[in-house]
Amino acid sequence: MKVLFIIIGIVSCIGVLTLGVLAHPAFGTFRHVSEERIEASPNYRDGRFQNQEPTPQFTGKPSAVRSQPSEGRKPKSPVEAYKTDLRSLPTDSDWVVWFGHSSYLFCLGGKRFLVDPVLKPEFPASVMLRPFAGTDIYRPDDLPEIDVLIITHEHWDHMDYATLRDIRTRVRHVVCPLGIADYLRYWHYSDNQIVEMDWYDNSQFTILNSQLSIINSQLSITCLPTRHFSNRLLGRANQTLWASFMIEYAGRKVYIGGDGGYDKRFKAIREQFGQVDLAFLENGQYNDRWRYIHTTPEGLEQAIRDLEPKQVFTVHHDKYALAMHPWNEPDSVAQAISRRNGTFRLLDAPIGKVVFF
Repeated sequence: MKVLFIIIGIVSCIGVLTLGVLAHPAFGTFRHVSEERIEASPNYRDGRFQNQEPTPQFTGKPSAVRSQPSEGRKPKSPVEAYKTDLRSLPTDSDWVVWFGHSSYLFCLGGKRFLVDPVLKPEFPASVMLRPFAGTDIYRPDDLPEIDVLIITHEHWDHMDYATLRDIRTRVRHVVCPLGIADYLRYWHYSDNQIVEMDWYDNSQFTILNSQLSIINSQLSITCLPTRHFSNRLLGRANQTLWASFMIEYAGRKVYIGGDGGYDKRFKAIREQFGQVDLAFLENGQYNDRWRYIHTTPEGLEQAIRDLEPKQVFTVHHDKYALAMHPWNEPDSVAQAISRRNGTFRLLDAPIGKVVFF
């Protein structure tokens, strides 16, 4: 009987601890303000969001090469990175600064766009994401005022509570897929800041300067499909949408690819929008076992052929070891594709370096 009481006590403690952790605001809320719109979406069927093509999360055929741990999954020395004064960067030219993995800031037509920022290693995200030495050099306070914050999906390596909490008052607009607005409202973003979109929705923005006068009302953002999934918390799989985005502004087009395995969407995007000036494409954290939900090297090369962008910046690498490939393999992959296909300019650069496009 004493043993039984001990077991019950241990189980109870674990239960209380689990509930305490899940109560952390980073996990979001179960209250869905967007529920009616979600259920009306053509992409929400059988109680969850669906990809355009059948997409198993695992192939069932693990690769003998990529399923084994690699000695080079993590760098042995600090990764090359530069600490740039982001607030001093000019707004009269177009540039991008990458923070590692899928976080980056770019300027287009004088406006600043921030994508999937993960810049503050706090619990619980810090338990899951361990940055490589030398890569974690930017914090929310380093960021300038943001005209448009874009969130591609809810995964921990793309949507960081601590970062979004700290930059809220410096963000004019947040663009996100369906369901993400529930997190943002819970984290004290206002409805006036949030633009929540389904695939193929388009939003036109009136851009104001500091004197609140219109300087260009031609900013257009289109939410587009990708081939991925969502699951920030066990038991809530595919309850929020994942997306890519096309930004059209100041006579240029920038494609934000988000996460996702290769499919026919790249050809469709090329046909719909024509040639884009810059495409941010996933490259890293791949494995043959999940090739339908992440971009493999072969898928990246085919995506570039389909999309035919003028310039490419690959992301989703060089900061975390979330797959079994060598940590710097994606860099070699992108360079090899660039050598084989001379139709685009590869912009990949070290973390923090300013690249003009």
